[in-house]
Amino acid sequence: MIVAEDMYRLGSQRSVIRDLFEYGKKLAAEIGAENVYDFSLGNPTVPAPDCVNETIRSLTQTLDGITLHGYTSAQGDEEARQAVADYLNQTHGTHVKADDLYMAMGAAAALSLCFRALTVDSSDEFIAIAPFFPEYRVFVEAAGAKLAVVPADTKNFQIDFDELEKRISKHTKGIVINSPNNPSGAVYSEDTIKRLADLLCRKQEEFHKDIFILADEPYREIVYDGAKVPFVTKYYKNTLVCYSFSKSLSLPGERIGYVLVPKEVTDSREVYAAIAGAGRSLGYVCAPSLFQKVLVSCIGQTGDIKEYKKNRNLLYEGLTKIGYECFKPQGAFYLFVKSPSADSEAFCELAKEEHLLLVPADGFGCPGYVRISYCVDYDMIKRALPAFGRLYQRYV
Repeated sequence: MIVAEDMYRLGSQRSVIRDLFEYGKKLAAEIGAENVYDFSLGNPTVPAPDCVNETIRSLTQTLDGITLHGYTSAQGDEEARQAVADYLNQTHGTHVKADDLYMAMGAAAALSLCFRALTVDSSDEFIAIAPFFPEYRVFVEAAGAKLAVVPADTKNFQIDFDELEKRISKHTKGIVINSPNNPSGAVYSEDTIKRLADLLCRKQEEFHKDIFILADEPYREIVYDGAKVPFVTKYYKNTLVCYSFSKSLSLPGERIGYVLVPKEVTDSREVYAAIAGAGRSLGYVCAPSLFQKVLVSCIGQTGDIKEYKKNRNLLYEGLTKIGYECFKPQGAFYLFVKSPSADSEAFCELAKEEHLLLVPADGFGCPGYVRISYCVDYDMIKRALPAFGRLYQRYV
């Protein structure tokens, strides 16, 4: 083989989610989009807030092309980083500076930079809490480290601390947490974050090493029913925050986010420099210039979160009425459903016969469950409920 075998494998075998998305497009062309119930992709359907398009129009009318589209500093435009710092300080009572922030091409790039920066050798491990975004494994292994998985707490979808403690070892470099969570929609409580911080402080002393939390937070603003998302840096000093504006501003295709390296992090300037070095080595320098400028005017705004809540309520109430066992999400825009069959992959294959495109959670580290993305058209959910009913009847 003339190419890298692991890269060939990744490129020739799509993720299950992307496979379903492509399958859905083909099916829609055959039978009509209105007859396909595609719940596969976490692609926001709520429009970006008005300020996004207004700011883009203003920028294109007032700035010359070189200023508008030219390179920024490798770590990001200083005005954009200062705007993010000001927003975080106003919102969370922190003391973030512009030079604590590295602008990244979304949360995926932000995480990849952190894994690459923290991995010293092939014995290093990062721990994910199931259910978790499957690409974590790809990012970690690409950095040359290993991914260890803590089984899911399927009652509350918090953290099973007994299992987590078993998996922390002298090789552990960091714990990846994602709250609000993809795929469960759970929000980690303040008690959970405090217990995690206490455990990691003990383990740092036991192993005489620093252990990091990598807080993956693209869904931070998408919460319901008064749920609060603790800002993890205030509970544990060795926290790196990986953020994306893809969900809050409905800009998934624009790939804009950041890494926050607070001053409290051990050797924070070295960690920041290593992240910058990872950006250089991977070609992740100078995040999209136009959308860095957009952030200056639009940070803190969101799309209409009420639309997601409306969808959540319709889908959750509709499926539980049919008989499905569902975890009621507190955030994000996914419903986590227990498969009526122990084989969730077979269940999702059978769902295709009803033109329902659902994601089996095996790849999320939680076999026997299914992820349903409800950032879709409200009327599509209404049309899909009878199909969910027919599917359920095939198991009772």
